Order: sequence, then C-alpha cells, then structure tokens
Amino acid sequence: MIITKTPLRIGFVGGGTDIPEYYRNYGGMLVSAAINKYIYIIVNKKFDNEIRISYSKTEIVKTVNEIEHPLIREALKLLDIDGGIEILSISDIPSNGTGLGSSSTFLVGLLNALHAYKSEFVSREKLAMEAVKIEREILNESGGKQDQYMAAYGGINLLKFNENNSVNVNPITLNTKIIEEFKSNLCLLYTGIGHNSGGIQDGLKKNILEHIDKYNAMKNYSLEFYEEMYNMDIKKLGDILNKNWNLKRKLSNDITNNNVDNYYNKAISLGAYGGNLIGAGGGGFFIFIIDRDKKDNLKSLGLREIDFDFDFEGSRIIYFSE
Repeated sequence: MIITKTPLRIGFVGGGTDIPEYYRNYGGMLVSAAINKYIYIIVNKKFDNEIRISYSKTEIVKTVNEIEHPLIREALKLLDIDGGIEILSISDIPSNGTGLGSSSTFLVGLLNALHAYKSEFVSREKLAMEAVKIEREILNESGGKQDQYMAAYGGINLLKFNENNSVNVNPITLNTKIIEEFKSNLCLLYTGIGHNSGGIQDGLKKNILEHIDKYNAMKNYSLEFYEEMYNMDIKKLGDILNKNWNLKRKLSNDITNNNVDNYYNKAISLGAYGGNLIGAGGGGFFIFIIDRDKKDNLKSLGLREIDFDFDFEGSRIIYFSE
C-alpha cells in the first residue's frame, strides 16, 4: 500500500500567462504558493486482476480502457499498469470548481503513487511534466501548467514558462519570520460559487491576441510582486494584486460576475489592499491581502474563511508498505 499527500495551491499574480497560446510566443510568468490543504491518493495491490477505483463514485472494471475517470485511465496507460490495483482519493477541500488546482494536484499525487507502486524513482520535474502531458496533450484539456508544477514542487515560487516549453521554478526564499508576517496579512475566503474552469480556459485561449497587452502587464506584475516579497511591504503587494485582478477580470466575461464583483468591492472598502479570485475565475476562492488587524472586517462578507499555512514539500509519499 502506498499513500501520497499532494498540496493544493493559491495563485497571486500572473495567472493565465502559463497557457501555451501565450507563453509559447511571449514567455509566461506568475507567482503561486502551495498550501497545507491536500489531496491524498491511496494505491494498493488488489487480490485479483481487476481494477477498483473510488473517488466521488466507485468503478470496478477488468481493463484500463474501461475506466471512466480520464486522469486515472491515462495515468495507468502512461505507466503501463494493466490491472490488479485499487486506487482511492481523499481531498481536504471539495475538488470541483474551487480554483485551487485540484485536478492537477490529484494527477500529480496519483502519478507519484503509481511510480512508487512500480518501485520507480521519479523527480519533481518528471511528475509535473507527466501530468502536463496527460492533461494538455493526451486529453487535450485547456489550461496552463502552474498547477502541475506547484503540486509537484510545493513552496512559494516565481514560475517562468519559456517559449521552448521548459519551466523554471524559482523559489521565493524568505525566512520563517517574514513568511509568518506575510501569511498573517492574507485572508482566504470561499465564495461557495462553483465554476467551469475548462469552459473559461477554452474562451481565454481563443482571445489571446485581443488581450495581449493585459497578459504582458500581468507578467510584469509577477516580477514586481516577486521582488516586493523580499521587502514585505504589505500595501505594495496588495496594490500589485489589485492591479493584476483589474486586468484579469477583463480577459473574459466569465471570469467575474455581479456576486464576485460585489464581494471584491466590499472587501476593498473594508480595508483589503487587493485580492484575486484564484484559478480561472467565476467562483471558488478569494485571496485578499489586508492588514492583520483589519482581517475581522472581512467577516461581514459572510464568506467562509479557510485557515491555512504554506507547504514547502510538494507531493510526497507518507506511507509505503509491501
């Protein structure tokens, strides 16, 4: 039996510049952080040669091609595992429509477990690359690459997406005291509104040229945010986040709506310096930067606050038994 633990992530600035329709021509850049909310994958050798999978539903099949769950099916095919296996997933946070990168996190954790099942070493880079290959090439799902790399690596990172498809993971190296200061001025709120990430991403990639100046500006904000992290000026970081959001929301009519706008505007009026609707948009989670002594003001939004910490380990095996 193998159990893996893989972190979800929150995106700060530059989200969207990691989609191939942009970075293959201009190079992308964003700042993102892994958090201590996890997806756990349990893999066990089955007594017979069938395949049993349990997620929001249970599948018991005889062959890999019969599996309905596309990520599990393609992961088993990629690693040439043809049967005699049980797979179970558990998530700390609902896995649909939250914007925290749950699909890619699930896949990275699954691939990590399957490599261990086969007694194979796998690097963080290979985990991320295999997840990108399955989601973006084999299944041809729309979207970027930050989720896979953040799940594999963990940490608070400036990610650079190069025109040649390579990715540079640049950790933001802050001491514990500064990281605690940063976290104490962050507020993660759940809107309760689901979103269709794939549908939003489909629309975004068709209109890259129309919004190229906005993408370029968000990429520049990522570098500003990265550099300002070392100064830890909360107001300046919030201002950058606010400017990034005001560009991001104009990329598509599906990124925001009246409810989202009302929540955001009220949060600013209550003292937040800036925020971001994490992920593709439309719903899910807000992250706000606000002075710690004003965080209680945001309770009047009526949204559920999620307590969190940063994760610096990425996907890892927490249990292995023959």
